Amino acid sequence: MGERVRIRARLRRPAPAAVLLTALAATALTGCSGFLVPAGEGERSPTPSATAPGVHADTLPPPSAAPAPTADVPAQGPDPSPTATGECPASGAVVTMGEVQAVMMSRAVVLTLTNCGTKPYRVVGYPSVQALGEDGERLPVKVNPAGSTFGRDQGPKELLLDPGLTVRSMLAWVSTKEGGELVMADALELAAAPDAGARVYPLEGHDIRYMDELNVTAWRAELPE
Repeated sequence: MGERVRIRARLRRPAPAAVLLTALAATALTGCSGFLVPAGEGERSPTPSATAPGVHADTLPPPSAAPAPTADVPAQGPDPSPTATGECPASGAVVTMGEVQAVMMSRAVVLTLTNCGTKPYRVVGYPSVQALGEDGERLPVKVNPAGSTFGRDQGPKELLLDPGLTVRSMLAWVSTKEGGELVMADALELAAAPDAGARVYPLEGHDIRYMDELNVTAWRAELPE
């Protein structure tokens, strides 16, 4: 049995970043380029980006609050059918996305998994994260199980989450050494695991729409340091 989590995880402030990135906000809306963020600490041999080298610039708009979810959908399923926002998925676990955090031009959000069911929920591994396009199509944005300038990934640990309690993960926007043109996403599809119910979070109006790769840490009672 996994360790039973009985105390809510406390959000810890991110550690200062040591790496600076640049972005071209003036051309971001044209699809030519967007901001890039530093490659994460503790990355596990990320695969080089398939995009061609692009232009990077040096300004970013200020971060803003995270968007509200639009619907719960079956994760990893074809043509998911939306259900009412706020309902507890059949899996008994729901994932929410916190406000955008910024450190030295880096961007990240805290993902929170809540046991919204009536029975203990077994948690192990990483969140399921998928970038979506304008029509809901899945975009080729790589998601690495790894840390970032916001904290190192401590790896998966089996936990047994009582009803109403939470665990957390840090999702960070990172850049590859090759850089290149960024993918512009309209939303993120988030779930506790690939086979759990997902929620779609629109990204309209956020600079985090522009992506190279994403790093995500394993679900833990405490955020990474």
